[in-house]
Amino acid sequence: MKKKTSFKDLINRQTPTLVEFSAEWCGPCKAMAPILKDVARQMGDEAHIIKIDVDRNPAIAQKFRIMSVPTFMLFKNGKKKWTQPGMQSANALIEIINKANANEI
Repeated sequence: MKKKTSFKDLINRQTPTLVEFSAEWCGPCKAMAPILKDVARQMGDEAHIIKIDVDRNPAIAQKFRIMSVPTFMLFKNGKKKWTQPGMQSANALIEIINKANANEI
């Protein structure tokens, strides 16, 4: 049986982890799904992309003070490197991931 990975383990990687805080009832969050798939395809092993439902994970949402969805956060080695609420373009997300990989943020 596979052990469930904790949020802390997910963000504590050397490879950047992009987190989308979202909710099932959120229209803009649903619109982000194909954009995130595109980012994941383009980035391959250079980034991890995860989605956290704020309604199912209220403690994590509260810890990171999520006030609106979608909100994006980028973590590397367990440290928050970037945060931005609202819809984002694939190019903007790829640019911020590349900056994190180059240790520019």
